[in-house]
Amino acid sequence: MCGEMRHHWLLLGACGWVLLILMFVSKFINFRAVDDYGERVAGQSWTVSGTKVVKLIPVSSPEKSAPKPSDQPSVPPTVVDWQSVADKRIELLSTVCKNSSLRNLTHVSISKFVLDRIFVCDKHKMLFCQTPKVGNTQWKKVLIVLNGAFPTVEEIPENLVHDHEKNGLPRLSSLTPQEITHRLNTYFKFFIVRDPFERLISAFKDKFVKNPRFEPWYKHDIAPAIIRKYRKSHRDSDLAASGLHFEDFVRYLGDVEGRRRMDRQFGEHIIHWVTYAELCAPCEIHYSVVGHHETLEQDAPHILKAAGIDQLVSYPAIPPGITRYNKTKVEHYFSDISKRDIRRLYARYQGDFHLFGYPSPEFLLN
Repeated sequence: MCGEMRHHWLLLGACGWVLLILMFVSKFINFRAVDDYGERVAGQSWTVSGTKVVKLIPVSSPEKSAPKPSDQPSVPPTVVDWQSVADKRIELLSTVCKNSSLRNLTHVSISKFVLDRIFVCDKHKMLFCQTPKVGNTQWKKVLIVLNGAFPTVEEIPENLVHDHEKNGLPRLSSLTPQEITHRLNTYFKFFIVRDPFERLISAFKDKFVKNPRFEPWYKHDIAPAIIRKYRKSHRDSDLAASGLHFEDFVRYLGDVEGRRRMDRQFGEHIIHWVTYAELCAPCEIHYSVVGHHETLEQDAPHILKAAGIDQLVSYPAIPPGITRYNKTKVEHYFSDISKRDIRRLYARYQGDFHLFGYPSPEFLLN
């Protein structure tokens, strides 16, 4: 009898230990899950760690706000689902293009400036409109591989991608009017967009803070010109050394008349912050697909498939979380900007917000 009781208590003790271990493991797993999916904000570092997250943005009506990034579904769409999303994006684009109240912000002529942005792949009948600060380098690599210069995107030297004399990517502007019209009417055409304000932050950091490709004209020519006109207090002798502030950049972009005069002075360099409408003329050119940076992990393979090239080339690996919209970063950069300047900036980029289904940034405007 004593032996049976002893055995009984030992069994209960063992079960207790198992339960404790399971509780500990469960807590650990939950902690890891939060850590992997959550955003980290530390100083000026805005990298987002985490597993791939799908963020589909509703595009049925320009008047309706899309869900916040944190509300986006986490289940990757099927081929049919994605085609539905792609179709709704084009439908929204067409609807907003017909909105007469936004016409000044959405319609541009198909000028040489626009044709210079569009790269041609005749071998596979494709046109790609470049929208800087939206992952264009990787798409250029895809086109370089398709043109036969390199077997894979991984083998392409970074410095070659941006050397338009050597990368073998012809621009649509290099062709005759008849050749341009033929390609615009018959080729597969696409471009990529991202949240307009987050793109501006990326442009500011890349050109005026980090400048990884060493383009000195941004710091020594463009920044001093903007500071001189838009910073309330400055010393002419210290313009380049003081560095451009994001507030200066926002004031410049929101000043309609003053900016136009300066843009003529800055030339081609403005491509990094002008609107998508100015870059790609989406109301004049009927694009086949508009991809979104926030859902690039789903968009990229489907664009390759829609263009009929998914068996010929792969899109470069996307680091987890890198395309995720970061509201905290946006709030940080705009925290010291006046409501007046933010509203002026939004007035200029409002067309882009509506054309591509991005919700207006009410958390900044009000």
